[in-house]
Amino acid sequence: MNTLASFGWPGALGHPFFLHAVLAGAAIAAASGMVGYFLVLRAQVFTGDALSHMAFTGSLAALAAGIDLRVGLYLATVAVAVLLGTLARSGRADDVAIGNVFAWITGLGAFFLTLYTTSRGASDGGAGVRVLFGSIFGLSAGQTATAFVVAVVVCLLLLAVFRPLLFASVDEVVAAARGVPVRLLGFVFLALVGITAAEASQAVGSLLLLGLLAAPAGAAQRLTDQPSRAFLLSAVLAVAEMWTGLAASYAIPKMPPSFAIVAVATAVYAAAFVLGPRGRRAAVPVVV
Repeated sequence: MNTLASFGWPGALGHPFFLHAVLAGAAIAAASGMVGYFLVLRAQVFTGDALSHMAFTGSLAALAAGIDLRVGLYLATVAVAVLLGTLARSGRADDVAIGNVFAWITGLGAFFLTLYTTSRGASDGGAGVRVLFGSIFGLSAGQTATAFVVAVVVCLLLLAVFRPLLFASVDEVVAAARGVPVRLLGFVFLALVGITAAEASQAVGSLLLLGLLAAPAGAAQRLTDQPSRAFLLSAVLAVAEMWTGLAASYAIPKMPPSFAIVAVATAVYAAAFVLGPRGRRAAVPVVV
């Protein structure tokens, strides 16, 4: 909350819309930072990009069907995440599978956008824009509670599987030989990525989602070689970037919050890349 005070308006939290954004944003950012750490470590950032597009497609499919867009968000992103794992070995989606699904997703998105705008008479013309760029300042109390609970569950599950998932990410062959359920962990992780992508799209939108997933994790891995520290640092950086972006957007009303959040995340990554230890690579720990 010090970020808010530093901008000179600690009373911002008195506005419900801003309080909702701060609470939901913190939880979403923490989950994104933790998921992002493993996306970077497992070289699956492209998966996050594909699922961000699926968030857009799933939302529009739900809107075209006349149902809550969050239903489409969750079902579509989780289903495609599991599909990507099914198409690849060890539950770890590869670029070939992602590329093919990506093209299909993009085509479906265009189809559902046309279907929604024509069949629904564009009664809510801003819905597509909100999905693309996020609407974190428009979250209701119920949506905030849902986002918070979902993000906390994702964080707790990642903490529970951190050690075996880390082992499987670093050396899946040895992990499998030690009895680690590598393929099952791959599917669980991809499902968590899908859930996180669905939630995070409400904050920064499907177009900018990848920045929230990749930038904090990339910065954390530039700043420390210790896996558990990088994992937690990624979450801390993501929350700090979320709050700073919200603060900047509140101070400058014409600045979209999604842009502000991702801009801060990108700036932090750039600073870590320039100022962090040179030649540092993702940590490769010894897991016993």
